[in-house]
Amino acid sequence: MRVGFIGLGSQGAPMARRIIGAGFETTLWARRPASLEPFADTPAKVAGTPAELAAASDLVCVCVVNDEDVAEVVGGEHGVLSCLREGGVIAVHSTVHPGTCRRLAAEAESKGVALVDAPVSGGGPAAEEGRLLVMAGGDPATVESCRPVFASYADPIVYLGPLGSGQVTKLLNNVLFTANLATSAGAVALGVALGVEPGRLAEVLSHGSGNSFALGSIARAGGTLEHLAPLAGPLLQKDARLVADLAEAAGASPGAVLAAADAALALMEHPR
Repeated sequence: MRVGFIGLGSQGAPMARRIIGAGFETTLWARRPASLEPFADTPAKVAGTPAELAAASDLVCVCVVNDEDVAEVVGGEHGVLSCLREGGVIAVHSTVHPGTCRRLAAEAESKGVALVDAPVSGGGPAAEEGRLLVMAGGDPATVESCRPVFASYADPIVYLGPLGSGQVTKLLNNVLFTANLATSAGAVALGVALGVEPGRLAEVLSHGSGNSFALGSIARAGGTLEHLAPLAGPLLQKDARLVADLAEAAGASPGAVLAAADAALALMEHPR
């Protein structure tokens, strides 16, 4: 299988390197030449446009930031769908609205191309070690055909159901993480008010029954949320907004989780 990879950020770059290392013929595209420089020592080819990349690929993996970026690289004038062969597959690793994936999948289907949603969780270190979590939705046979490539950077790979299921799951994961940040930061703040040093308190709690991935993030930063604000804040805010939209459209109550997530986002925006 020939693989194209778009989105060479902190998580996408190690994913692409794992694909190359697994022996797949790989083509890369990036908006910034600097993103391609670390791959100069690999056998990967470089394309001038997403369309050119698609022409050289059977599977195109997309790991860009948001819905607008996904729509542009997949369906734009020089996008993947303009040149991907019939029978080709697009895997959307980005975290986006499931409706975006469904809309692009309908466009892809008209061209004889399949699209699956396969958002990932774990970050750059997990990608480097081949232990990302892939949450896949779409036609099960199509997802299965992608599994050998996904396995180069992910374990486990979980199939969740129809197209969009992966995105819904990833968004709920991110909102729960954000909510856990709020409760963890609240516990640390209470500890400070009661006279306990925040960094040590967070370190101790991260080894107790109240531990969570969110608390571990706060502990590594010395007991504050400030380190997460510049990069993670806008992304988590985007995901919380998407979950709120989905809940409203479905007539479902988001419950306490979104309120807690909003509290964490407020703390990151105005750290105390």
